[in-house]
Amino acid sequence: MSQIEDDPANSDELAEATELRSYGRRRGRKLSPRQERLMAEFLPLVSPKLDGAPPVSLSMLFRAPDAPRVSECESKKSGANGQSEAHQKEIWLEIGFGGGEHLLWQARKNPAVGIIGAEPFEDGVVKVLAAIEDEHLRNILVHADDARGLLRWLPRASLSRVFILFPDPWPKRRHQKRRLVNGQLLALLSGVMRPGAELRIGTDIGDYARTILMAFQHCPDFVWGASGPEDWRARPADWPQTRYQQKALREGRRCYYLRFVRL
Repeated sequence: MSQIEDDPANSDELAEATELRSYGRRRGRKLSPRQERLMAEFLPLVSPKLDGAPPVSLSMLFRAPDAPRVSECESKKSGANGQSEAHQKEIWLEIGFGGGEHLLWQARKNPAVGIIGAEPFEDGVVKVLAAIEDEHLRNILVHADDARGLLRWLPRASLSRVFILFPDPWPKRRHQKRRLVNGQLLALLSGVMRPGAELRIGTDIGDYARTILMAFQHCPDFVWGASGPEDWRARPADWPQTRYQQKALREGRRCYYLRFVRL
């Protein structure tokens, strides 16, 4: 094996370069002037900066959108032994937040929690940006791109909860290799989730639910805590519906609510 292949950084770059895109379009309708401003001017203020090292505590990223982001060096200076109040904030991640219904609900209900939302589709991104600006939400960051690059940037054991709700099912057999939830993604998640952290996955495609459970069988870092059918058939009270879920229910498809715990 060559020295290049032995380098973990090169291994990450190779894995990222060979990953298939798990989402469809990036753009839908033409953006309005306000939406264009939000994307050009506001998004950089509420986005994690992946071109540098993350701060020691991700909580330091959650500041007012008009304030500068805290660098890694600055975060080390805050608080005695780095144990400032901000360091106690829980950080959650939603991968593929769609129209932002669930992301915004969780942010409003849990103002003490920092939530990062990852979504490459511009229509959903601008909806969340508008809500952040209009409601002065200070506990949301937006990564307007593939979540896997973000997962490689995040510090180890930094997330307390992760949501993957109704990802693109890629129903055609020749496209199923593009499904987001697979062994490679679980390996990334296991590195950035804390012991005891919860991973929630929702789908309305029975075949996708089956392949998700098969993927977890090969990942010993997670355990599925279901003890009976109601544990995956009934939607928990703190799991609000998304528009994709509502569409599935209108069309008569069963929804699966899967919850796993990082060991």
